[in-house]
Amino acid sequence: MKLYLKIWRQKDANSKGKMVDYTMEGIEGDMSFLEMLDVLNEDLITKGEEPIEFDHDCREGICGTCSLQINGRPHGPDTRITVCQLHMRRFNDGDTIVIEPFRARAFPVIKDLIIDRNAFERIQQAGGYVSVNTSGNTVDANAIPIEKEMADKSFNAATCIGCGACVAACKNASAMLFTSAKVSQFALLPQGRVEASDRVRSMVRQMDLEGFGNCTNTGACEVECPKGISLENIARMNREYLSATAKG
Repeated sequence: MKLYLKIWRQKDANSKGKMVDYTMEGIEGDMSFLEMLDVLNEDLITKGEEPIEFDHDCREGICGTCSLQINGRPHGPDTRITVCQLHMRRFNDGDTIVIEPFRARAFPVIKDLIIDRNAFERIQQAGGYVSVNTSGNTVDANAIPIEKEMADKSFNAATCIGCGACVAACKNASAMLFTSAKVSQFALLPQGRVEASDRVRSMVRQMDLEGFGNCTNTGACEVECPKGISLENIARMNREYLSATAKG
């Protein structure tokens, strides 16, 4: 395939960025999107030009670092996948592909397609933990009965990889889906109820401090989430927060 790429280039966080055009030929459909970018970078390096900076790690849809906005959609045209799982057969010969970093005030651009998602880490650090003993004389998990429905919902919430697609998809750049998933994975289990009130207050407070917007209730976050995190988690977090604030 011959493809026309429009890629965001930005020297550093303080520089003004711009879209730069690239033309690629001989792209095979079985290539992953990141492999295509690897080929482009090899060509740029051969020409003595600056390669395009982009985040990647596991390339197995697990780590969430390969977050890109492709033709206006987080992670590209397919659903329930990350960019590293997107293959070039999803595009046609002669297509123009626009590649940008996720856009949000809380996700400042570091360079080219790399963004700073430490805001997510700070939200997690604000309350994403349990106080029960997890070392030494631990209690067998099977000694605490948990309804399968609750365990399944907790596990599903815990599959959030923190990629930021929910923020990129939201017109208010809201982090409600991410935060609610991290709240829910603990709130649904007895081990997480010990500090449930403090957790939800702290994590929501930190989310607001990071500059994320309010939930739009449009559901775009769930649609674009590569792990299909449910909007039910947002409703659950709202209930947890209301209960926690009522208690003082």
